[in-house]
Amino acid sequence: MPTRKTPVDAKSAELQPDRESPADQFMTTNQGVKVNDDNNSLKAGERGSTLLEDFILREKITHFDHERIPERIVHARGSAAHGFFELYEPMGKFTKAGFLNNTNIKTPVFVRFSTVAGSRGSTDLARDVRGFAVKFYTEEGNFDLVGNNMPVFFIQDAMKFPDLVHAVKPEPHNEMPQAASAHDTFWDFISLMPESAHMIMWLMSDRAIPRSYRMMEGFGVHTFRFINEKNEASFVKFHWKPLLGVHSVAWDEAQNISGKDPDYHRRDLWEAIESGNFPQWELGVQIVAEKDEHSFEFDLLDPTKIIPEEIVPVQRIGKLTLNRNPDNFFAETEQVAFHVGHIVPGIDFTNDPLLQGRLFSYTDTQLIRLGGPNFHEIPINRPVVPVHNNQRDGAMRQQINTGRTSYHPNTLGGGCPFQAKMKEGGFTSYAERIDSKKIRERSESFLDHFSQATLFFNSQSDEEKEHIVKAFTFELSKVETLAVRERMLGIIAKVDKGLAAAVAYGIGVSVPKKVAQYNFSVPADASPKSYEPVMKKSSLDRSEALSMANTRKDSIATRKIAFLVADGVNAASVAAMKKALEAAGAVVEIVAPRLGPVVAEDGTEINPIKTFTNSSSVFYDALYVPGGTNSVATLADDADAVHFLNEAFKHCKAIAADADADQVLESTYFINKIEGDDGVIVGEPKKIAKDFIGAIAQHRFWERERPRKVPA
Repeated sequence: MPTRKTPVDAKSAELQPDRESPADQFMTTNQGVKVNDDNNSLKAGERGSTLLEDFILREKITHFDHERIPERIVHARGSAAHGFFELYEPMGKFTKAGFLNNTNIKTPVFVRFSTVAGSRGSTDLARDVRGFAVKFYTEEGNFDLVGNNMPVFFIQDAMKFPDLVHAVKPEPHNEMPQAASAHDTFWDFISLMPESAHMIMWLMSDRAIPRSYRMMEGFGVHTFRFINEKNEASFVKFHWKPLLGVHSVAWDEAQNISGKDPDYHRRDLWEAIESGNFPQWELGVQIVAEKDEHSFEFDLLDPTKIIPEEIVPVQRIGKLTLNRNPDNFFAETEQVAFHVGHIVPGIDFTNDPLLQGRLFSYTDTQLIRLGGPNFHEIPINRPVVPVHNNQRDGAMRQQINTGRTSYHPNTLGGGCPFQAKMKEGGFTSYAERIDSKKIRERSESFLDHFSQATLFFNSQSDEEKEHIVKAFTFELSKVETLAVRERMLGIIAKVDKGLAAAVAYGIGVSVPKKVAQYNFSVPADASPKSYEPVMKKSSLDRSEALSMANTRKDSIATRKIAFLVADGVNAASVAAMKKALEAAGAVVEIVAPRLGPVVAEDGTEINPIKTFTNSSSVFYDALYVPGGTNSVATLADDADAVHFLNEAFKHCKAIAADADADQVLESTYFINKIEGDDGVIVGEPKKIAKDFIGAIAQHRFWERERPRKVPA
């Protein structure tokens, strides 16, 4: 058999392969058929829909879907809640979907949040994408908006999804690391897939470590279609905007939380709903007229691209409220089956090649995970409207069908069930004209991999940029293979040379003057030059919506504030600040050296719910130290209490203290590092309450990080 050299063969010594592989070991299907293109699904034209006859795609994804039982292969660790969606104004100009045209109804929903890479037993605070899936139980059937907290994805074609997940999952020889991307196989894959450049910037940003599920955005990722009653189509992208703003935690803080409470996000969502602080998001849409499909400097069908909000503003059309926790985690959160293919009249697909592959994958996954074809009959998955069809029997069938006919057409059953006309709500696919050859290729309009990655980085605040540098440095420092680190620096340099230089310094590797850039998104016998990434520059210098620094900062609703107290605390100091914070919607928790009543100066008792031993500053958004001579003296002499404060300062949180609590602050590392408006406020409770509330609303004072590091 003839041999041939590939780009990877030339670097094989540097890549340090696990075992020797003959150069003639061609990729095949499970039937031994040699594969010419393992990177592109078979489509009707380069921008056309994926074809069902693509046996290579179906075999690859089918095998991938069935690799793990019983937990989900991805998004295994999740948390969910019930709620409802309310529409602000009818959207009939764009879509005939009933739930988007009736402002008098509350559409029931079930929402599941999740991490992606980790198993069910992993931590909530991993650096990872977060799933944001919403099941609308509409009067026309179920609509599932299956998205993430990031608006783009790593890959452009579903053919590469199994490869991506295999790369990010624990390495198969030792099953490590869990729920982490900081290892060789992930970065080996990413450095060979330049189309991932934009998504990797999001993953290395603070978006990957949200403060709470309640404080992160959601995105439908793909471009969908709206269809109105006149059968006119528009393109649409879906957004979820949290009313609490978009906030994150510090990376060091995330690692601490993972060790102290790996259920932090689950607990936060559950407790917020149980206490009546119902999480809310607004549904936003970006709508593009069909005639404008090709008027952008990027391709609307490319899932690695966003539509900047400066170009197409997000219209907020309704509100999602989560108001009830599940009654049973397994029966609801675990058994819920989301599917990007669950749509209703008025919403339809586009030829996004990643979306097209997901349409096949989700059904296949649920078949194995939930035991058979009747997963739609599990209570959490049932629509609120009746189901009538001729699909019978199968494992765990619940519906008891009557009559002798289970086929269509029939006369013995009176012709039932009938087909529905369009005017009767029958679903009809959008009649998109297709006139193309069957090919495995990507459109040239998909070849710009770096302009939006650069736009994202340029849009970040200085502190956010520094966090991205640290994230890349941490991740790549875990990569043992030098060639992978060098190749990844070459990718980063195409995004921003300053970023690459900073990361290179941190990992002790020079930015290579020239690094071979591979593009494996091509058939084996294609000319790589014809698929080389296109170096473009975005027409936008910045997009304000991409920086979390621009999120709303006018509320402290549901923020958790720790009051540090000991025997002899001034009860009036506690009561005054507590009243002001709770009036603004915050949650106050008393933390003391021990459990049991704390006796105040006036003899009253205050009951702490946490101690310095079983809690930590990382669980709170801000700290307050009340006055009281004995309490202040006790806290100043308590190493755990001082550490509580030092750690909160290190993580850039707002801190307030009664004017009589100076002795506690004098015991900290940061007392001499406070400069100007630094989020540390001292004074009489009633006088400083307003300023403290304003400081908490800022979320963090990130400017503390670089010049004034504090050991904690």
